[in-house]
Amino acid sequence: MFGLKREMDQSPAAARVAPFIIFVVLTALQGELGEASRFWMYLLKSLIGVWLIALMWPRVAEMRWQMSWEAVVVGVAVCGMWVGIDGAWTRQDSLWSKLGFTHSPAQPAPPWNPFAFFGAHAPWAWVCVIGRIAASTLVVPHIEETFYRSWFYRYLRRTRFETVPLGEFAWLPFVATAVVFGFAHQEWLAGILCGAAYQWLVIRKQRLGDAMTAHAITNFLLGLWVVGRGAWRFW
Repeated sequence: MFGLKREMDQSPAAARVAPFIIFVVLTALQGELGEASRFWMYLLKSLIGVWLIALMWPRVAEMRWQMSWEAVVVGVAVCGMWVGIDGAWTRQDSLWSKLGFTHSPAQPAPPWNPFAFFGAHAPWAWVCVIGRIAASTLVVPHIEETFYRSWFYRYLRRTRFETVPLGEFAWLPFVATAVVFGFAHQEWLAGILCGAAYQWLVIRKQRLGDAMTAHAITNFLLGLWVVGRGAWRFW
């Protein structure tokens, strides 16, 4: 822990990149320690995410919530787009198969549905669902927005990324960041458009907080949609 804090103190890039890498590694471990770990590992990852945000907070000045009408509109619109763009080519597991990069039809991972695993009325299933909605709303936006739009976008513009204003527009970083963000998600097409929308917010408002708010609104509404409609494939 102290080594991480020291590295984050010494390197502005590490303060933005290291928490994201840790979060991604923990995500990759979901399901690797038994089927139940798909659920409890998400909760553990989320708690570690809270600790990572506490480390980032005094070291990443732009990582502050900001509210605006643009953030609300983008957050709601992106959620609608995410559930609306749902075709044969719009998920990675089917995309690569259709493009011939896999020799057999893709077998998607089972949906993240704790009610199917623990039981329809199991208290632990509700803990998992509420924990996921809370974490995707309050934890994920900090870590992802800081990595993609505070560091990655600006680093593609100039390696001394702190000299790049948050509101500076450049085509190559804009497109590349949106594409990388998109393909970090199963719903790659919606993810690209989502990444572009959040980046537009940062550039328009010249700050990070509106994109964090939009991201939180999107994830919260998506969580309600998933649980209310039983659309577990989006998780």
